[in-house]
Amino acid sequence: MRHSIQNWLVVTFAGLALGAFPGCGGNDTGQREHAPEAVKADAGHAAEHPAEAAVKAESAGLPTAQHKALFGPLPAEMTADSNPLTPAKIDLGRMLYYDTRLSKSQQISCNSCHQLDHYGVDGEPTSPGHKGQRGARNSPTVYNAALHLAQFWDGREPDVEAQAKGPILNPVEMAMPSPEAVVAVVKSIPGYAAAFAAAFPEEADPITYDNLAKAIGAFERKLVTPGRWDRWLAGDATALTAAERRGLDLFVESGCTICHMGPDLGGSLYQKMGLVKPYPLTDEGRGAITGNEAERFFFKVPSLRNVAETAPYFHDGSVTTLEEAVRIMLDYQLGRSVTAPQMSDLLAFLKALTGDLPKAYIAMPELPPSGPDTPGPDLS
Repeated sequence: MRHSIQNWLVVTFAGLALGAFPGCGGNDTGQREHAPEAVKADAGHAAEHPAEAAVKAESAGLPTAQHKALFGPLPAEMTADSNPLTPAKIDLGRMLYYDTRLSKSQQISCNSCHQLDHYGVDGEPTSPGHKGQRGARNSPTVYNAALHLAQFWDGREPDVEAQAKGPILNPVEMAMPSPEAVVAVVKSIPGYAAAFAAAFPEEADPITYDNLAKAIGAFERKLVTPGRWDRWLAGDATALTAAERRGLDLFVESGCTICHMGPDLGGSLYQKMGLVKPYPLTDEGRGAITGNEAERFFFKVPSLRNVAETAPYFHDGSVTTLEEAVRIMLDYQLGRSVTAPQMSDLLAFLKALTGDLPKAYIAMPELPPSGPDTPGPDLS
C-alpha cells in the first residue's frame, strides 16, 4: 500500500492519548495560542479573546475558528502537479468516462457504476460488471474523490489517474484483456486521434494507456460539489438551519471528526471498522491488502459529502439507510448512542452536506463514431 496504515496508527493513537483531536474530550486550553491583551488603537480596549469570539460566532449562527480549522474550504478543482489540467485533456477525459467501448462487452463505462447524474453512484450494494458479475465492494462516489489520500476502499492506488486503469482491466468489471487491447480499440476510433493530440500536444504518439488514465483523471479532478455547507463555512449564517447547526455541534462533540474532517469530511486516513468493539466482518471484507494482520478490517474513511444521496453504505453496501449507518458508527466506532431528537439533528446536518451537481458539465458528451476496424462487443 502506498500509504502506511501502521504509521498513521502511531500518529492517531498518540493523538487520542494526548486529547489532540477536537471532540474527543481532550482539554485543548494548553494548545491554544492566546492573543496578547493588546489595546486596540481605535477602540481603547483589550482585544477580544478567541473564546469570546467563538461564542459570538455561534450565537450569530456563524462558523467558528474551530469549524474552519476542522474542515476548511472545498477547492474549485482538485489539481495535481503530476497531471496538469487543460480544457482539451478534461474534454477528452469526459468522453472516455462515458465510452462503453472501453469495455469488453461494449456495454459498461465508468459512468455505469459511478453515475454522475446520481451523485456518482449506482445505488447498488455492489455493481454489476462483465456478464453480470459482481465484486465484493460497493462502488463509492467519484465526486470530490480526488481529494482523498488514496483510491479504492483499501487504498491500493495513490490517485484517480491510477484508479482509472483498474476497472477497465478487471475481469469482473469492464474485462478488457490488456492495456494494449484498450489502446487498439481507441486507435480504431478515428475521432480520438485529434482529441488525444490536443490533450497531449508534445507527444508524437499520444494514444497510450497512461494518457487515457490521465485524461479520465483530469476530468474527475473537476468533479466537485459545493453547496449550502460551503456557503455556511464561508460566512453565510443563513445557509444552515438551527437543526443542522445542532447536528454539527453534536457531530463535533461526539468525536466524529476524529475520522471525518477536512474539506471532504473524510478520505484523509484509514480506520478500523469496529474501533471500540468488533464489527461482524468476513475475510472477504477485510480492508487493507498488505497481508499485515495489524491492518485487518481497516478501510479508507469515506467522505460524507453527498452522503444522503449515496446509499447503500459501507464497503460492502450492506446498510441501506443513513440512520442505520449513523447508529452503527456511533456504536462500533465511538461506543455511544443518541436520543431520537439528537439523531434527527445529526441526520439534518448530514443532509446539509449535499452539494450541487455541475449538470451542464457532466451531461453525456457526443462520442466519436466507431471506425470500420473498431472491434465489436465480445461477450465471452
